[in-house]
Amino acid sequence: MAPLWRAAAKLSLVTAAVGGGAAAALIATSDDPKTALKLTTTVPRRLFRDAVTAANIAFDYEYSLWGVPEGSTERERIKHEVHLRSAQKLQELCFKNGGIYIKLGQHLGQLEYLVPEEYVTTMRNSMLNRCPVSSYEEICEVFEKELGETPDKVFAEFDPVPIASASLAQVHVARTHDGKKVAVKVQHSHLTDTAAADHATVELIVNTLHTFFPSFDYRWLIDEISDSLPKELDFLNEAKNSEKCLENFRKLSPHIANYVYAPKVYWNLSSSKLLTMEFMDGAHVNDVKTIQKLGINPHELSILVSQTFAEMMFKHGFVHCDPHAANLLVRPLPSSKSSIFGRRKPQLILLDHGLYKELDFDTRFNYAALWKALIFADANSIKEYSLKLGAGEDLYALFAGVLTMRPWNRVVDPSMDHLVIQGNESDRSELQMYASEYVHEISELLRRIPRVILLMLKTNDCLRAVNNALFQGSSLETFLIIGKVSSKAVIDAKMSQSKSLLTWFSVELDKIFLEVRLWGMQIALWLLQLRKALTWSNQGL
Repeated sequence: MAPLWRAAAKLSLVTAAVGGGAAAALIATSDDPKTALKLTTTVPRRLFRDAVTAANIAFDYEYSLWGVPEGSTERERIKHEVHLRSAQKLQELCFKNGGIYIKLGQHLGQLEYLVPEEYVTTMRNSMLNRCPVSSYEEICEVFEKELGETPDKVFAEFDPVPIASASLAQVHVARTHDGKKVAVKVQHSHLTDTAAADHATVELIVNTLHTFFPSFDYRWLIDEISDSLPKELDFLNEAKNSEKCLENFRKLSPHIANYVYAPKVYWNLSSSKLLTMEFMDGAHVNDVKTIQKLGINPHELSILVSQTFAEMMFKHGFVHCDPHAANLLVRPLPSSKSSIFGRRKPQLILLDHGLYKELDFDTRFNYAALWKALIFADANSIKEYSLKLGAGEDLYALFAGVLTMRPWNRVVDPSMDHLVIQGNESDRSELQMYASEYVHEISELLRRIPRVILLMLKTNDCLRAVNNALFQGSSLETFLIIGKVSSKAVIDAKMSQSKSLLTWFSVELDKIFLEVRLWGMQIALWLLQLRKALTWSNQGL
């Protein structure tokens, strides 16, 4: 065990040395003594916590599993206990350090079945509900720096108590001088000072851990944060994303454009750290009771959510990558009237547009073609397009499993409901076992595939959680929607690339066969729904 002790000690020494050097360099070069002093007192302290926690977690895994036979029941029991202990240590570190550490914890909590279940559960149960809150004085400082006035001067009314707080910002209700109710998103003031340093320290810890313990490879997560965090910290970028999103629906998906909405941006009251938007009333997308009270059918809402994000991924190539329940509201479509049964059409309201990803033509085509193959259980095409997306000959089956949360034998099962997840205990146990058994292979897969696809996996996990809340499982109809949108996206892409009459004719023929096949699936779905309805009716007699 001596090498493990030396590795842990070396990890702490390396991070402490780097932290001390960074602090000295900052003092020597800074033009802002106040900020420099703040950083030199906070960054080394956070770095030390990082080093101790990382060394503690790494040593716990190595020591606890030392000599325990692979595949044994005892090893699985011990591994579960270490996962749980380590997740709790990481959670404590995130709360103590704050800033992007909270964001990191939230990200882990959304990667269901991509990281051990103990981490997902621990992070999900705490990170969305215990985010930091900036004081009113700190909010005033941001306003004065960005708009030159305090909130009470900028707005006719401004509630100093936030209605929501997230890892990067908090939201206040205000009223403009012309009487409009608005939501004001204000970035936490400390992020400006510490974000770069926090990112550097997290990257150092993850890279050092991988050096000493190669099986712990989460460098892909740091790569993703490196790309996405600067964009999320620029609220003007977020405002542009929201407008581009709606414009895409108007131009490319007009059939559902009225059913998707984003709050109007008040550009004259916004900056890179302040975002003033139209205030939205609505129910969170997982609040089934309130949704039903609004006269909205949860089943219809689930279909709208699936279609909205399928259109983004396969048709627009511009995807909202943080669609967890707190960022999705629903309200009755303003232009609709109640049916004779009191039902209203749903309108999906998309919030928090800071994290978007653009898929280039090839990536979007390959991803759409892969999902088409998954829906139709086409094993050869699944392999072909998984390879094109970087999964490799050895991991393409695992990639299909990660996307669908189904083992390979179910992925290639030709039955209609081969991808449907019931959401019961048996399904959860199977998926958790799948993730635990292939944890190292999953880590390698996530290292290989393009970063943009990594965000698609996160988006899939968020949408799966929404579907589970609305349906208590996944719906066959939502998979049919994915099949329709992805298949039509593939046909459109081929048509745009056709350069000869023969190619055009071939694509048109494919389109006809596709329509027939989709109609067949739709009829099978109707028959299945009819059979279920008759079964429920007989049970009620």
